[in-house]
Amino acid sequence: MTEISREYAEALYAIACEENSKKEYIAALEQISAVFGDNPEYTEFLVCPGIPLSERQKALEEAFTGRVPQYIVMFLLLLCEKGRIQLFNQCLAEYRKLVDASENVAVARITSAVELTQAEKDGIRTKLEKAMKKSIITECIVDPAVMGGVIIETEGRIIDGSLRRSLQEVKEVIGR
Repeated sequence: MTEISREYAEALYAIACEENSKKEYIAALEQISAVFGDNPEYTEFLVCPGIPLSERQKALEEAFTGRVPQYIVMFLLLLCEKGRIQLFNQCLAEYRKLVDASENVAVARITSAVELTQAEKDGIRTKLEKAMKKSIITECIVDPAVMGGVIIETEGRIIDGSLRRSLQEVKEVIGR
């Protein structure tokens, strides 16, 4: 389904570029995602084959026309028509990737055993920006299973500097 989501996102991205509205579209898509997240029954309504498509599309138009750009409303109507509204959040994630790539931005997920200080977060971000020659947005996660150190995931790469990984390596050497 990721390929389908990517295709929809690319089409929407092309329109956003023509309209010079990439950021405005992200804000609108995030607003819609929040509505869907807060109202799971709404999404269920939109995918229900027992409800006529015209009713489902009318509900989308009533909910979002005038609140988000018209092309976003048309995007929602298309997803609904094609029976793919459940892919909305995947489309949003793919769209965000396209915007980030166009603006030379990468997201780095930093997992640590304990909450990092702001100085530690800034230090990691600065080193990543220098190494990758991109602006970095960090998402920090606390996972006690890491034991110590950090695991950094960005652009499909993993830098595992965790104590757990080091102990695993020692175990493998001893086990030979």
